[in-house]
Amino acid sequence: MNGGGDEEVLAPAGPLEWKFSQVFGERTAGEEVQEVDIISAIEFDKTGDHLATGDRGGRVVLFERTDTRDHGGSRRDLEGMDYPISRHPEFRYKTEFQSHEPEFDYLKSLEIEEKINKIRWCQTANSALFILSTNDKTIKFWKVQEKKVKKVCDMNVDPSKAVGNGSVASSSISTSPKSYLANGGCPDRSYNYLSNDFSFPPGGIPSLHLPVVVASHETSLVARCRRIYAHAHDYHINSISNNSDGETFISADDLRINLWNLEISNQSFNIVDVKPANMEDLTEVITSAEFHPNHCNTLAYSSSKGSIRLIDLRQSALCDSHTKLFEEQEAPSSRSFFTEIIASISDIKFGRDGRHILSRDYMTLKLWDINMDSGPVATFQVHEYLRPKLCDLYENDSIFDKFECCLSGDGLRLATGSYSNLFRVFGCAGGSTEATTMEASKNPMRRQVQTPSRPSRSLGSLTRVVRRGADNPAVDSNGNAFDFTTKLLHLAWHPTENALACAAANSLYMYYA
Repeated sequence: MNGGGDEEVLAPAGPLEWKFSQVFGERTAGEEVQEVDIISAIEFDKTGDHLATGDRGGRVVLFERTDTRDHGGSRRDLEGMDYPISRHPEFRYKTEFQSHEPEFDYLKSLEIEEKINKIRWCQTANSALFILSTNDKTIKFWKVQEKKVKKVCDMNVDPSKAVGNGSVASSSISTSPKSYLANGGCPDRSYNYLSNDFSFPPGGIPSLHLPVVVASHETSLVARCRRIYAHAHDYHINSISNNSDGETFISADDLRINLWNLEISNQSFNIVDVKPANMEDLTEVITSAEFHPNHCNTLAYSSSKGSIRLIDLRQSALCDSHTKLFEEQEAPSSRSFFTEIIASISDIKFGRDGRHILSRDYMTLKLWDINMDSGPVATFQVHEYLRPKLCDLYENDSIFDKFECCLSGDGLRLATGSYSNLFRVFGCAGGSTEATTMEASKNPMRRQVQTPSRPSRSLGSLTRVVRRGADNPAVDSNGNAFDFTTKLLHLAWHPTENALACAAANSLYMYYA
């Protein structure tokens, strides 16, 4: 950035200074949050110009970036300018639509929630936006497009000429220029064609004049469901992921991963099946799956036993065997009743370059190099201070909370959520000791705790680095300051800039650095 590319590699940048940018859906003090309004999915598109959220009520809300337009020209033109533009990503509400409705499976006597589990952006075409959204059972492919509003005017019946009890004296076709209103009518004529304020004359109208339809300059956003991919999963869908080929995507449930073509909704191919012949032999389930960002034949999926498997679709139609297995064995002396529960991976994400995989289990974030399956290259402690309270967390089911994780576009930082609406940002570049804790509020640094810096080696050395980000046990050594009912499960990093979007209950907070 200062013209010294080599310097940047050798000397990692200091911790970022995060600032509050925006909040959508902020609730007032004491306001009760409706269950259906709680955000359950969040995703930036590849350009970073659009953001989508899904909620438990089955709605998808879209936001669009506005700050790039303030300076005129495209982003590419702005980036090519000699002088820096001091700005940060700003978004505004674009539109929303009802993606899923509650359903009932009569064969299994099972209620299917409308809650949106995942959202993924697809390639845009002709200025239309394409989105995949899924609940527990059904995936939908949506097209969101601006359409010109068509307006109707010059109707055959003219109430302004009404006489007596409302009968029309004569038909009139207006030729004078007037401003038109949507759905027919002109502003100087306020009437309802469906009402009984007028009647046709006894002799009828001499000639029929069709109304004039005029395309106005106004546009409205229309969301249309193009395809529905259903009846392919017996268990709850936990992941969907687009392929880099732009034509296919995968959907994963507890025991199977299916491969779909975007154009074909009535068939899918089962590519991973971990269901044993006898369900009593079941020892692990699939928890997350994602395509490689660049290689369309490669995907990774994680399991409840804390392992990540890399598979190559070129090897066989049913990928029962993996090409690589990433896992870290727990020392037998430290095993307990909770060992397998807290080892379960809740989310995995590929780095943008496809070289690294970030995984999140209950206690830690782990960064893996796909060329090194002996262990993670870095481990970041997130919930180490909760280890003494695992029994309480098990009793109130908090130990099963599924926190997501994300990487920055440059791969130098990663982030994940925690309790009390806190989230943590770690630096993962060689030599970085960055570990920042923030709260999803208008004052993110209110509960910030500086972690003691400790030396660490570069990822390039391919040696295992353990960074205990919570040796200083966060806010409270007893964990009492944390509210386990408020949890920040979902967050996303802007693909090209240091900006984070975090979902705290029904509120969407945005930060930049």
